[in-house]
Amino acid sequence: MLIICLISIIPPAFAQKGTYVDEIKFIQYLDENTALEEVKNGNLDMYYYRISSDRIEDSESRDKLKVFESTGGYYSILLNPTDEGPFNPFSIREIRYAINFLVDRDLIVNELLGGFGTPMFSNYGSFSAEYLRVLDVIETFQFRYNPSFAEKVITDELTVRGAEKINGVWNYENEPIEITFFIRSDDPVRKAIGEILSSELEEIGFKVNKEFGDLNKAYVMVYGSNPAEQKWSLYTEGWGSSGFTRYDSVTLAQMYSPWFSSMPGNNNPSNWNYENEKLDELTQRIYSGEFNDKDERTSIIKEAMKEGVNESVRIFLASKIDQYVANQKVDGIINALGAGVPSRFTPINVRTDSGTLDVGVKQIYQAAWNPIGGLGDTYSNQIWLSITDPILTGHPFSGEMIPIRSSWNVETNGINSSVEVPKDAIKWNPDSEKWDNVGKEVSAKSKITYDLKFNQWHHGQEMNMNDIIYSAYFLSEWGSERTENDKTYDADFSPQASQVLNTLKGIRVIDENTIEVYTDFWHFDSGEIASWGSVWSSMPWEIMASMEQIVVDGKSSFSRTESITKNINWLSLIIPNDANQVKMQLNTFDENEHIPNALVQFNSQNGFQNIRYNSSQEWIDENNHAVISNGPFYLDRYSPDSRTIVIKSFDYGNYVFEQGKWKEFEEVKFPSINSIEFEQPYVAGSNEEILVSTENSSEIHYFIINSEGKIILNGIKKTVNDKTSINLDENSEITEGVHTFKVFAASENVLKPYEYSKSFIIISKDKEIPKVDVISEIKESEVNYWYVLMIIPIFSIIAVLVIRKSGLSANNK
Repeated sequence: MLIICLISIIPPAFAQKGTYVDEIKFIQYLDENTALEEVKNGNLDMYYYRISSDRIEDSESRDKLKVFESTGGYYSILLNPTDEGPFNPFSIREIRYAINFLVDRDLIVNELLGGFGTPMFSNYGSFSAEYLRVLDVIETFQFRYNPSFAEKVITDELTVRGAEKINGVWNYENEPIEITFFIRSDDPVRKAIGEILSSELEEIGFKVNKEFGDLNKAYVMVYGSNPAEQKWSLYTEGWGSSGFTRYDSVTLAQMYSPWFSSMPGNNNPSNWNYENEKLDELTQRIYSGEFNDKDERTSIIKEAMKEGVNESVRIFLASKIDQYVANQKVDGIINALGAGVPSRFTPINVRTDSGTLDVGVKQIYQAAWNPIGGLGDTYSNQIWLSITDPILTGHPFSGEMIPIRSSWNVETNGINSSVEVPKDAIKWNPDSEKWDNVGKEVSAKSKITYDLKFNQWHHGQEMNMNDIIYSAYFLSEWGSERTENDKTYDADFSPQASQVLNTLKGIRVIDENTIEVYTDFWHFDSGEIASWGSVWSSMPWEIMASMEQIVVDGKSSFSRTESITKNINWLSLIIPNDANQVKMQLNTFDENEHIPNALVQFNSQNGFQNIRYNSSQEWIDENNHAVISNGPFYLDRYSPDSRTIVIKSFDYGNYVFEQGKWKEFEEVKFPSINSIEFEQPYVAGSNEEILVSTENSSEIHYFIINSEGKIILNGIKKTVNDKTSINLDENSEITEGVHTFKVFAASENVLKPYEYSKSFIIISKDKEIPKVDVISEIKESEVNYWYVLMIIPIFSIIAVLVIRKSGLSANNK
């Protein structure tokens, strides 16, 4: 085994600053209207929460503002499907599915969101890079608001199980059927959704108890309780994204599959848990790269998505276009796909005259800060991503993996590839608590070599290979469950870590900043292989080791689930009491000259650990928190009383990037459609082509849908000089009647499709109907999405055009 003595490097005499501003203050503003006025007045520079469209609908209301439209957020309803305890109507799959028809998605989009959104029928909205790949299946759902149909299904299912309606109320075994609807009252949209759906359920005959609260209360009552206790029946969820990826392997599992620990029961063995082996098997194949090519992957996604929709434990309602505001004097905002304005790139790239930035946020503290089972809410994650640097990330517009703190080289040759693993590569043995050589005749599907870019941690000590080794150890130790009461097992973290561990064949340290990873993971995109096998750490090894010891000793937990189950503290490094707990553990390590077992074989000399222990203790003493990372900003202070968090530029360390590193992301050209030309009505057999003119697109995706909602023609056409054409007569199923034409302009470089939808008539050659004007131009091609609806009574001549703006990860909100 390779033994390496890892020494701290003396920092340079000067520091490189990677940000334009020196300080960012995040200030809680619960009321969006107040925040809007503060941004206009210059007391705030920007607001990290959506502003209602009716507050910024004209030029006067936008005076002194920059307005950005961002996509990636969406709403869902989580249902409790438990079949334990009192009779639960949502334990019945058909009743859950019927709720899809009880929700008026068009009302949510048009009224509650003011037209700034689109209906959602599955976990993939039009903001997702996967959307166009699975659109043909999504189009088959089309849940239209139909309360009569929903009531019929619910009535049939309840009646067959012996329930009866008495005086308009459903009873089971002579007791009213009661359901508890947890409604988020801190979000006006979700509060309205909850109130409307509650009325619909009461109209059908359920007794509805409404429980109101915020995310903190939801963490306890919904996500933290045993579903069998039935403290809740439905919950209005909201989701936000912190990044963007070209191939989303996570969301499908997160939103539908039990193994990911995000479904009712949270995979906690002491709870009743929702189970679905089919979804587990399919989503784990996507997550772990078990497919032969792109087509098979898409096929698996479609099958899993259909199963998730049919199960309807989580029902999706609408994606939203969030409108963010900034003061007109602020420059450098990067409005990334998925994350939007609050992307990690905005704080790094933003520029102000003062050199400081004041950002209003909806919530300053919602959940624990720790990198294992915390930082899962949108609000903390937005700040955290400014403090830490990942090893790589998705390009904010194409989703392709781009290097941040490492370059890499991938060796593989397809799903059946075999790369020899060197016999001196190592794997952690959790039983003997040491690194073992993998030995002879071991192979892997892929080999990734990472050349890592280290700099100082925020406490001043140099990042080095010890931090990487400890991270690899942690994955192996916490990704396995050796006994029923394994102390290094977390119900939230471990199931996900085990998927990576199951493919890991070994690692090999080459030198002080180069490491090889051997894995049985494969993907047709080498960047995804690099992402899967990446070894990195967001915190120094001594902080990780201290947290781990605290959790193993039963004093705190990494995750919310374990915290509630064991009735212990949810570890949060930003809270002074928890930081002090970490400091005391560091002191114990220091006094005992403790070296973690994972690092013993890599350090031939004692004493290296004491420098780290002392530096982290000093940091906690000086800053009153234990959040130490490696990004362009560091956490200066958290003030609960004033509801503020302050981060400052990490300009005293040897940060690896100069100012302006991400400036290229400021201006991005999105695909759009300029015009679509064809005669109306369309005469079948005429071979008349539909001419499509676009901007900044590489291809179009098109769908012809008949009046019954069936896709009768679809395809992909490459554009040449931004132009292409479609011939409807290529398909024999084209028949007379009213059809819908949908076309999406897409780009390989910017994965935000532009959608155009239009109804039209197809007639046979022997019919004579006066022609309506050709729709040949689409105004304002740079906007997000346009739906053009032509409402045509069958075979009538009068056409009414209605054009409205619409359109578009996930963390809890």
